[in-house]
Amino acid sequence: MEILIETVGWIGTALVILAYFLVSKEYVTGKNAVYQLMNFFGAIGLGINVFYYGAWPSLAINIVWSIIAAVSLVSIFSKS
Repeated sequence: MEILIETVGWIGTALVILAYFLVSKEYVTGKNAVYQLMNFFGAIGLGINVFYYGAWPSLAINIVWSIIAAVSLVSIFSKS
């Protein structure tokens, strides 16, 4: 089980970093669904990992991060 939790955490980390890189290099914008999906699933993956280890401040920021991404996704998809 611990290997699965670690893998999910590392995938989440990679998604968040890649999303930040893409928006920083202006390959995507903050209004891009791919960017927001990467943030959403990255925050969920990290959230699972930090919940397992009891890192509550990190869990809080990842919950907020995923909510922001979800609200942005609703906005993006409601416009299309």
